[in-house]
Amino acid sequence: MATTSARGVIFIHSAPKALCPHLEWAVGRVLGRGTSFEWADQPVLSGSRRAEFYWEGPAGTGAALSTAIRGWEHLRFEVTEDPTPRSDGGRWLHTPGLGIHYAQTDTAGNVVIGEDRIRYAMEVAGGDMRELERELDIALGAAWDEELEPFRHASDDAPVVWLHKVG
Repeated sequence: MATTSARGVIFIHSAPKALCPHLEWAVGRVLGRGTSFEWADQPVLSGSRRAEFYWEGPAGTGAALSTAIRGWEHLRFEVTEDPTPRSDGGRWLHTPGLGIHYAQTDTAGNVVIGEDRIRYAMEVAGGDMRELERELDIALGAAWDEELEPFRHASDDAPVVWLHKVG
């Protein structure tokens, strides 16, 4: 049986300069080939660097990449894996203070919350709407998004790389 191929993006939102070559090595080890990122200064956090890297590999590579780079302090990142006909998409977010958050994603990139997680949130909330909102925010990764948002905007001036030519 053929392995389902997946693709995605690694967003290193902030990393100390000394960590940059180690991140490239860790990603290359997961992908089975050498990698080189195009690093840029991260204006939100003086002395740190940022990079975006497009990857392709077997389904599940997003999880392996996130695992390979999550152990370092002072590192903020996102890894996305696009869904395939045989596998769900995923999004892994990491900040130094919050650790790692995983969310399943649909074909449009929306976070999907499973019915068991929704039932759990309703049970914990016990009719308290503020508690339900808090539980759903946790499931959606709202705290991670809030912390990473300023770092994401720093990439607004990054060059666009077209992965596919249509037509």
